[in-house]
Parts: sequence; structure tokens; C-alpha cells
Amino acid sequence: GFFKVRCAMSEKRAAEGEMSGDVASKKAKTTSKKIISTDTAPAAIGPYSQAVAVTGFLFVSGCIPLDPKTMEMVGKTAAEQAEQVMKNLGAVLAAGGSSYDNVVKTTVLLTDMTHFAEVNAVYAKYFNDSPPARACFAALALPKGALVEIECVAVLPE
Repeated sequence: GFFKVRCAMSEKRAAEGEMSGDVASKKAKTTSKKIISTDTAPAAIGPYSQAVAVTGFLFVSGCIPLDPKTMEMVGKTAAEQAEQVMKNLGAVLAAGGSSYDNVVKTTVLLTDMTHFAEVNAVYAKYFNDSPPARACFAALALPKGALVEIECVAVLPE
């Protein structure tokens, strides 16, 4: 009955290469990623890229408050560090062809949730009109002893 007809139709489509898996694998072969690197933000301190652009999105690695020129930590307070983190994030976004206005998701990492309000005050200056979706987590420790780390995903303008 119906099941046999449905299976026969699926087999015919599969033979003709029309199944969704075949279409997806053809698209995957034409998708390429572009590694983003800039000296206006701190260099990666491990085996990762500052950002990767792929299919209309820019994935920015976690930024910590390093000075791009000296690679030294900037700021003693969470607010001071958050300011440098946001500058670094902005530099990578610009290098990738995007901006704060195009950020759709951020992840904020704090070593102490009591820093949330002061980091939030800095963060809000950069995302005031249409803030992105966000998650905020407390982490036991962050690289180089940072108090704040932020990563994001942005759309690339057409």
C-alpha cells in the first residue's frame, strides 16, 4: 500500500540524487571557511584562530584583556578588563568585515559573578540599541589570570 509506494518514491529520488542528504553534502563541499587574523587585536595564544568566517557568519574566539602590542594584561578591575575585552572584540569584528551592530550572540565568562554588574555596565555601552542574545557563566579560571572573557557570533553584511 502506501508504505511501498512511499519507499519506491524515496528509492527513485535517491537514485536521482534528490535526497536531502545528497543536497546537503553538495552544499557542504562548496562551503569554505576564511580564517580572520589581525594585529589590531591580541594574537591567539594557542592553536586557534582569532575568528573564522563561514556562510554569512563570523565566529569570534574568546577575547581576554590583552594589549595587542605588548600582549600584557590591561586593567586590574573587571570593568577595566571588560573595556579592553570589548576593544579587542571590536578589532576582530572589524577585521572580519562585521561590527558590534551585527553581533547576534555572545558568551561572557567571569571568574566571579559578583563582577556581573560592572562588566554589564561596560558591555551595555557597546550593545545598546539591539543587544544580542547572551549567556554568562562563572569560570573557575580564565587564561592569563583574566577576570573577563567574551566570545561572539556576528552576521556578515551582504
